[in-house]
Amino acid sequence: MLDLVIVGAGPAGMAAAIAAKRLGLRYVVLERAALVNSLVHYPTDMIFFTTPDLMEIGGLPFVSPHEKPTRQEALKYYRRVADAFALDICFDEPVTSLAVDAAGVFHVGSSPRDSAPVMRTTRAVIVASGAYDMPNRLGIPGEDLPHVSHFYREPHSHYRRRVVIVGGKNSAAETALDLYRNGAASVTLVHRHAALGDSIKYWVKPDIENRITEGSIAARFETRVAEVTPTHAIVDGPGGRESLPADAVYLLTGYRSDTSLLRAVGARIDDAEGAPVLNENTFETTVRNLFVIGAAVAGKQSGKIFIENGRFHGDVAIREIASRT
Repeated sequence: MLDLVIVGAGPAGMAAAIAAKRLGLRYVVLERAALVNSLVHYPTDMIFFTTPDLMEIGGLPFVSPHEKPTRQEALKYYRRVADAFALDICFDEPVTSLAVDAAGVFHVGSSPRDSAPVMRTTRAVIVASGAYDMPNRLGIPGEDLPHVSHFYREPHSHYRRRVVIVGGKNSAAETALDLYRNGAASVTLVHRHAALGDSIKYWVKPDIENRITEGSIAARFETRVAEVTPTHAIVDGPGGRESLPADAVYLLTGYRSDTSLLRAVGARIDDAEGAPVLNENTFETTVRNLFVIGAAVAGKQSGKIFIENGRFHGDVAIREIASRT
């Protein structure tokens, strides 16, 4: 019998594991892929908006020669954290089932990549599965074609190629600018609203708006993608249906947390927000001893939770769990 199973080895899950270890709780972290897997999907040359100290967990300093750390520096830092605290993390082991019995004991099923399925029993569960792994799908024909992606990595492979980007917030704007400045043959931004989102970073928004105004980046506002073919993106806008040539299509339409495990044990979900109903003081769901921390607390609005604030959730939840153990 474990005291705690933590689902997800992102910064929030790691912070919870550090707190659990310091308090002597018997825990394990189950991670479906790699350490801080959300950061693995970030653009290769990404620079964070925040400063290194605001990404620290466990009190371990994040030292960088830059005012804003890079993705590679962040990955290296979190590897160092996992080693420094000797965190018990099982990688490539997605959680496949979650149940709770009449005695309040949780049964956590998982499927390691290289062995038979595992079932663990635990007194408490913390879900820190993030949101970036689960994009908001459009449900259109061609969404799963090889040249269509919900994640942008780097610009070089699109040199002298035509790219269509769907979305109107930070990811879409920054991707469009990166592709334009690295030699894409054409970049077209498709957005369902009449203007770009107000939440775009203050130094990015005038840049993307100026590029659209001068015609360096094309834009189709109040337009939706109806279908993607191997060579085109078919869109419907104010002027009717249009076929945009596309060697690559990026559907940067946001991300959301996966609530399937929470629903499986009867935790209440706010369907409008796609977020679990929580005790704001402890991050506990409507199921006793089941907690949610990090970006997973925000549902569809996952962009409201960042490493800077989500890293503190684990300490709060662990203190509550320890008080009951």
